Amino acid sequence: MEKDASLKNKLLLLPQKPGCYLMKNKDGNIIYVGKAKKLKNRVNSYFRGKHYGKTAKLVSEIYDFEYIVVNSEIESLILEINLIKKYDPKYNILLRDDKSYPYIELTDEKVPTLRVIRNINRKKKAKYLYGPYPNVTAARSTVNLLNRIYPLRKCNTYQKKPCLYYHIGECMGYCSHNVDVNKINDMRNEIIKFLKGDHSIVTSKLKEKMEHESELLHYEKAKEYKDLLDYINITLTNQEVELKDNVDRDIFGYYFDKGYLSIQVFFIRGSKIVERKSKIFDIVDSVCEELTRYIARFYTELNKPKEVLVPSEVDDILLSEYLDINVKKPVKGEKLKLVNMACDNAKISLNEKFELIKKNEEKTILANDELREILNLEKLSRIEIFDNAHLFGTYNVSGMVVFIDGSPSKNNYRKFKISVDTNDDYGTMREVIYRRYFRVLKDNLERPDLIIVDGGIGQINVARSVIDSLCLNIPVVGLKKDDKHSTSALLAFDPIEEVKIDKKSNLFYLLERMQDEVHEFTINYHKQIRSKGSLSSILDNVDGIGEKRKKELLKKYKTINKIVEAPLEELDNILPKNVSVNLKQFLEEYTLKK
Repeated sequence: MEKDASLKNKLLLLPQKPGCYLMKNKDGNIIYVGKAKKLKNRVNSYFRGKHYGKTAKLVSEIYDFEYIVVNSEIESLILEINLIKKYDPKYNILLRDDKSYPYIELTDEKVPTLRVIRNINRKKKAKYLYGPYPNVTAARSTVNLLNRIYPLRKCNTYQKKPCLYYHIGECMGYCSHNVDVNKINDMRNEIIKFLKGDHSIVTSKLKEKMEHESELLHYEKAKEYKDLLDYINITLTNQEVELKDNVDRDIFGYYFDKGYLSIQVFFIRGSKIVERKSKIFDIVDSVCEELTRYIARFYTELNKPKEVLVPSEVDDILLSEYLDINVKKPVKGEKLKLVNMACDNAKISLNEKFELIKKNEEKTILANDELREILNLEKLSRIEIFDNAHLFGTYNVSGMVVFIDGSPSKNNYRKFKISVDTNDDYGTMREVIYRRYFRVLKDNLERPDLIIVDGGIGQINVARSVIDSLCLNIPVVGLKKDDKHSTSALLAFDPIEEVKIDKKSNLFYLLERMQDEVHEFTINYHKQIRSKGSLSSILDNVDGIGEKRKKELLKKYKTINKIVEAPLEELDNILPKNVSVNLKQFLEEYTLKK
């Protein structure tokens, strides 16, 4: 049955019930997961009317779909988020969890410590946890500031004797002195006030210390305290908002234009905007669905505040139920002003960055599409590129890098240590291609749409023969280099042709970037492998050096550099002249590549 007829029949069977849908490409891979109040209406919308941008690209790749019916919209949201985590679909890529934000923790111990932490999953019950701080530098600077002012415990375990911090006045010597519990509690309370936004006590302490040191003519020390005061006044005392209730809340705003959604989040702690986060991405769903999904997943690695304010387009009831916190859509007053301010900032952010986004898209997605058209491919998303490295046939390795839609996907990079150390580029290529794609077949891994080998016609033919032997239908092309080791042309088709690429085009830029990326990745791995080899094993690779001569060289020189620096006449005392020349040449090449 043809693709269109099959989809048409399945669309007729869709129910008007809530649930999730999973879009698949022709290889059966899930490329997008979405949710809907009414599955029939939402899924049908992908196949009606004209689409643009990322949505059009998604629709062009849909070959089949599945759906799961649930009882309520909250169940569909939970299921959608779990399915995205499970399958990591390419068109949900920008909604992957961001790197977890740092928090500041004041430990709930008899003698507390202050530290920056990231993994809050194991700290959900922490009593004194403050953040998040999207700016990790600000979090660390704040901890350093408070540790300078308050003599808290600095060590993880008691050292049983005073340490350096005690002698410089930044610790009270808890390991060897009895300290008044009231003093510790006073410090704890002042630190908590500071982290909640009340900087007055700390500022007052710093002013006293600065004035005291100045009176003693300790001007350098006084300047240190002045710098700390400036840090508080400039960095930490951000814009104060009109709400004086000291409720921790996050404010979400958005702006949508030209297919891109810009989201701005303000973190309000202690009636002050302490941090903000900005995110811009192109979308395939409605603004309402994208916003709701983004906010729901936003708190996967974050502590939730007391309250979240969202624009009117967001489903606040659904989010309140899912997040189990107070989510509000303000309609008037100061809270609405805050949401509008977040939306204004989202608009400014998108307008400022749009040209950069366009240029990046031209260098990645559009250049990738141009390559697809040149090679007459139906689809081109995932490209796997290979390069080999060795030293006179030793330390033989290969590297594979992956580009998805024109951008590197570093989590998918792979290293290969070749089993036989011989100077055989074709043998190396045969082994690495077989190992990679036998594994792809065996473990049912995602297959690339294109394989690029960093080499000439010989390497291409070897790679193609291996792919054919595995009964895989994956095109293989090569990148030719000129005498200056720069990308010069694309080798493609059958029989192989040299495809000239305009050196000023975005496609040439993309191919050159791929070639540079795989070369650097492979060479770095090669260096790691080489660095593990001893001088003894290196000498084993030089013709004419047996066990006796090797022992004499090791006894006299001990390191590679000393042999490299030694004059030939000196080496001739241990080795025949021709072996000395071979050894010098080998080691000079070795150190050059290292």
